[in-house]
Amino acid sequence: MSLFLIVALPFLGALLPGLMNQAGRAACAGVTFMVTLSALVGLLTNAPAVFAGEVVQVGVDWLPLLGMNFTLMLDALGFFFACLILGIGLLIITYGRYYLSRKDNMGEFFTYLLLFQGAMVGIVLSDNILLLLVFWELTSLSSFLLIGYWKHLPEGRQGARMALTVTGMGGLAMIGGMLILGQIAGSYDLSVILQNREAIQDSPLYLPALILILLGCFTKSAQFPFHFWLPHAMAAPTPVSAYLHSATMVKAGIFLMARMWPVLSGTPEWFVIVTTAGLITMVLGALIAIFKHDLKALLAFSTVSHLGLITMLLGTGTPFGAMAAMFHILNHATFKAALFMSAGIVDHEAHTRDIRQLGGLRHLMPITFVIATLGALSMAGIPLLNGFLSKEMMLEEATHTVLFNSPWLVPVLATVGSLFSAAYCFRLIGHTFLGPVRDDYPAKPHDPGFGMWGPPAFLIVLVVVIGCAPFLAEPFVKLVTAAVIGEAGEVPKAYFKIWHGLVPALFMSIAAVVGGLLLMLIYKPLLAAWENTPRPEAKTIFEALIAAIVRLAQAVTHTLHNGAFTRYAAIMAATTTLAGYYAFTTGTLGAATRELTPIEPIAIAGWVMLVAATLGMVFMHRNRLLSLVLIGIVGLMVSVAFVYFSAPDLAMTQFTVEVVTIILLLLALNFLPNATPIESTVLRRLRDTSVAIAGGLATMAMSYHFLLRDAVATPISEFHLANSYKGGGGTNVVNVILVDFRGFDTYGEIIVLGIAALLIYALTETLLSGPVRARLLNRKPDQPRAGDMHPTMMVVLTRVIMPVVLMVGFYIFLRGHNEPGGGFIAGLVVSIAVVMQYMASGFSWTSARLRYPYHGVIGAGVLIAGLTGIGSWFFSKPFLTSDFTYVRIPPFQQFELATAALFDLGVFLAVVGAVMLSLESFSRLARRAHVPESEHPMDIDPSREAPPDSLDIKAESA
Repeated sequence: MSLFLIVALPFLGALLPGLMNQAGRAACAGVTFMVTLSALVGLLTNAPAVFAGEVVQVGVDWLPLLGMNFTLMLDALGFFFACLILGIGLLIITYGRYYLSRKDNMGEFFTYLLLFQGAMVGIVLSDNILLLLVFWELTSLSSFLLIGYWKHLPEGRQGARMALTVTGMGGLAMIGGMLILGQIAGSYDLSVILQNREAIQDSPLYLPALILILLGCFTKSAQFPFHFWLPHAMAAPTPVSAYLHSATMVKAGIFLMARMWPVLSGTPEWFVIVTTAGLITMVLGALIAIFKHDLKALLAFSTVSHLGLITMLLGTGTPFGAMAAMFHILNHATFKAALFMSAGIVDHEAHTRDIRQLGGLRHLMPITFVIATLGALSMAGIPLLNGFLSKEMMLEEATHTVLFNSPWLVPVLATVGSLFSAAYCFRLIGHTFLGPVRDDYPAKPHDPGFGMWGPPAFLIVLVVVIGCAPFLAEPFVKLVTAAVIGEAGEVPKAYFKIWHGLVPALFMSIAAVVGGLLLMLIYKPLLAAWENTPRPEAKTIFEALIAAIVRLAQAVTHTLHNGAFTRYAAIMAATTTLAGYYAFTTGTLGAATRELTPIEPIAIAGWVMLVAATLGMVFMHRNRLLSLVLIGIVGLMVSVAFVYFSAPDLAMTQFTVEVVTIILLLLALNFLPNATPIESTVLRRLRDTSVAIAGGLATMAMSYHFLLRDAVATPISEFHLANSYKGGGGTNVVNVILVDFRGFDTYGEIIVLGIAALLIYALTETLLSGPVRARLLNRKPDQPRAGDMHPTMMVVLTRVIMPVVLMVGFYIFLRGHNEPGGGFIAGLVVSIAVVMQYMASGFSWTSARLRYPYHGVIGAGVLIAGLTGIGSWFFSKPFLTSDFTYVRIPPFQQFELATAALFDLGVFLAVVGAVMLSLESFSRLARRAHVPESEHPMDIDPSREAPPDSLDIKAESA
């Protein structure tokens, strides 16, 4: 099966649980199981190639200029982790089917689970670090949904936020590190990066990249000092906890350290940072776990400890350490998933996870007792169980590791960590299952059905089989180790066996087990001492830190973002002007290469009118209506300037935009007082005047200097002029740029335009349903309105010119590829024609004849433009690549057909829909504002038998 399909299956399958939710719990879990099973089977079809030492690679170019390609790679390391993700995922799905109550939305749960599963598979199969980062962030988001699945629990919401905050911040740091790594290697593909060990480690940017990447790994895998978020994620349902802690979320950081091992390990920086963090995490996590009373909290801190163990092994930088780490990842996944599911069974049946309320469960839950006991003994490192084997390998590696010039530091701390680990394992067994049966359980415990104990029992079988016959796992673990170390070393020839002789690791292991038993004998005084010892709480520190950051952000925001637009504009203009002045005085501006163009009288006259209108608007801006008139004059003069400089497309666009915006602004002014109140002080007005003059002079100076000098490089306009016809099939360069060369920009602009119109509509809906509605209904007009709201002359005129304007708009649309025009201008022209109907005949009369909603017009425009761009994909061309040809249909002459016309049609519809939706929104406000309106044009009601005047005369005579 293709690697693309393996990654895509969980994402595509995430649609099914929600659809099957109404069909029942079994159907919902069944489709989820089949999706995961299909992905696992597809993965296993690649097993022969992986076991033969091959690397399966597939990929397509996505954004090749940015180095972001959708490339996937399957080697033994990726195969190992993908098997864990999908294989344990099958068991979790089965377990979750019976664990979740009937009150839980199973469709929602399994949807989140599949999204998370797909993101994890994407991480381990990615061959591009930018693609890996996408999947990395998806795991943070989907785990947030899983951890906070029980939304009614405050601790669930808090745990989800904490996990997202910590892992998200680490992910941001890792993005920086990965970008640096890609720049050093000259590629963002992992298969290329892994071949550049020397270049990366010799680079001066190696240490920043290493620290940033390790921040991402440590936060995701809960390494000290970021270990605190993981236990709080225990508020999630137990299937989520078992999945996150055994095979997925927390293993992502471990996987990435293993993946980057060939190029990042082997340096003093890697050794000190990774080994130290792992050792501290291993010892600290195990120590805290001993004194936790919640079963899941105990197991959570045990996970933190074992992740530290694996991290420490990877940090040693030796092939043997890497092999021991891979072996322990396998072993930890089996016994930890089984232990979490066992804890869930106890909670499900006894209705509590508090060890202080348990005990004696071996008599009431014998099956669960056997499963949990074997899992805990394996975690403690007892012989004939798989945890013993990898723990012995860890202790063996510790005896050969010298940290901070001390040959005993690592062995002692590793032994202490193992001792604490054995202690909490013995406590889990003794305080939960041993002892007498109690009569005060919250609920009567008993073993559940096979659906709940079957998945952990299967894992415990693997624990025993690997523990008794380690040679069965040896070839696969060594194959994975070879993929980890790459060309940086050789796979150790050590054999996986139970007895290695009287080696130091054996005595260290015995000391750990005996020490763990002794700790349990004196547990009560130790617990009292632990509870009475003051110590920092990571949760408290985290919450205080977040609160301090929020206060700082609020202080900065309230200071800078206080709603005063004049302040924003003044800061922006002043900063830009000062930056420009600095660049001008310190730069290397060459001598002028052009002469001044002679100024014609008509240009001077136009400039004088433009300046006069601008100054008039400045001095008379408090009169809103007069300001609007002056703004219109400025816009029209700019249109004339475009005509003068031979830019008819820009002139037509500017003119039509001015007409539409002036009408919309007039409607808006209908709800505002005629005069703007004076709110600024004299000093503020002087400040704004100074900043405005400085900004204007700076802009003028920049324009003046640029117009007197030729461009250093060849201007892009020459490319457009040379390729407009042969590349885009049009002689109108401006339109070809909009619909072809820079079609993606135009596509984004029409989307933004549509969103703006929808926001205006939504704002109108809010106003009409909120407290403003009462003010609109009670608003009285300031001046008496004309008696003829819809004058006959205007109504007749708009009826006559409507088809003419539509024909002009159609003509402008068709000619736009070769002559001034196009979809944008045509859309504005047609919008003006429709606006005139609203103005002449009223909103009610016009809207009654509306055949298509403006929302749909906007959507149709964006959809047509998007589908036009997608069509190029079917011809292996980039998005929005256009094509053209010439055809002849008798008796017509030969004419051009261009795909850009369809894109232009989308622009046309989006513009018409956006303008008319905005107008309709304002008109709906006007209707609520106590403005009388007739439903008939020319104020004539055809249902009347006599003209209005005669009716009035009869009424007066009566």
